[in-house]
Amino acid sequence: MLQSELIEQCRVNDRRAQMKLYNKYCDGMYYVALRFLKDPFEAEEAMQESFIKAFAKLHQFTGDVTFGAWLKRIVINKSIDMLKAKKMNMVAINEQVMATVDEQEDWSVSDSVTVDEVKKEIEKLPEKYRYAVMLFLIEGYDHKEISEILNITPVSSRTLVHRGKKQLQEQLKYLNDGTGY
Repeated sequence: MLQSELIEQCRVNDRRAQMKLYNKYCDGMYYVALRFLKDPFEAEEAMQESFIKAFAKLHQFTGDVTFGAWLKRIVINKSIDMLKAKKMNMVAINEQVMATVDEQEDWSVSDSVTVDEVKKEIEKLPEKYRYAVMLFLIEGYDHKEISEILNITPVSSRTLVHRGKKQLQEQLKYLNDGTGY
């Protein structure tokens, strides 16, 4: 069965079709939520609630992006909402002070640094940078998408990503020069 047919069946509340779609995406969406929430139970809750919301709002899915990308956005938004509810509010950004950051900056790390080390170091970033850097480097969103997800301007997204990447690069340099922790 084609995915488009499966989605159409889900739109008319076909429970078997919903279960098939759920089984196809649940593991990937769980790991997306876990990257944000760090707690397996909260990640599972975010993933479950995201599917409920996705099935309820399936009429809004236009097919402009893949279903997986659309669902991933819902999961990320739900995860961030859960973080905010836990009083882990994002630091407000004073946009008047921020300047536009040049996208052509030099950002490189040693070839010996692993993806897991990068992810681990992202977790150590201050919260105001962590989510923007995670969305940019790990999830692959652009500044317009990040600004929509975090409810900030694209300029703020660029600035947060720039500063976060700079701090991350320093952490990775320190980690890799033999004096790391």
